Amino acid sequence: MASEGSVTDWLGRLKAGDPAAPQQLWERYFLRLVALARTKLRSHRRRDADEEDVALSAFDTFCRNAEQGRFPQLLDREGLWRLLVIITARKAAHHLRDENTQKRGGGAQTTPVLEGLLSREPSPEFAAEFADECRRLLALLQDAELTSVALQRMDGYTIEEIAQKLGYAPRSIKRKLRLIRNAWEKELAP
Repeated sequence: MASEGSVTDWLGRLKAGDPAAPQQLWERYFLRLVALARTKLRSHRRRDADEEDVALSAFDTFCRNAEQGRFPQLLDREGLWRLLVIITARKAAHHLRDENTQKRGGGAQTTPVLEGLLSREPSPEFAAEFADECRRLLALLQDAELTSVALQRMDGYTIEEIAQKLGYAPRSIKRKLRLIRNAWEKELAP
């Protein structure tokens, strides 16, 4: 059974139409989705907010489809993350396609790179690049405890679950998460 506040619990609530569920899931996955979109858009000229736009669009698509019952097999955080990676990669590819489309009457130009972005699963190269980016961001923390908190949060554990595992009050975990966000936001700022 899913514990109160777990990703599995929030997925069930989202499917049932709970209006608080999208916000809880967004808070849990926002930084990861933006980092993923940034990785996909890295080699292309873009506005500062493009990766946030892609992440927001991907999350919105996921929520609308989940509320309509289109993901009956989606039951846990691992499945959710795989699904969010696929949706975000496709949104990034569509963003790049639209950006490359000529303003008047031009069609989208499909390249092998773009076709790879539109594939069902992330490519091994992309998965490796994304893993490298995650390792780099975790290394910036330079603290084993902050790294542990970040990894557990990225795995979808609630603040309460992390606090219980590490023997801290939830307030302490929130403070550690603020430190992590601040460090990463400084690093990822345009």
